[in-house]
Amino acid sequence: MAWNPSPKVADCREIARKWGVEQVIIFGINKDGGMAMATYGSTLTLCACSKKLGDVAYDAMERFVSIAEKELK
Repeated sequence: MAWNPSPKVADCREIARKWGVEQVIIFGINKDGGMAMATYGSTLTLCACSKKLGDVAYDAMERFVSIAEKELK
């Protein structure tokens, strides 16, 4: 597996180790509604799968927030 030195990926890697799982996807939302995502997979294949799943979920969350903002106005 290629090593990713990103601090966010390191956090995912640590959670994977602690939880005994092979893939981790983390989402964060700040007070202004900005979102962040980090993914980890224990192999190159699992890493790619985690990234794809994370991207799908991220897009769905963005659509949900956009709809919710319009409904709250």
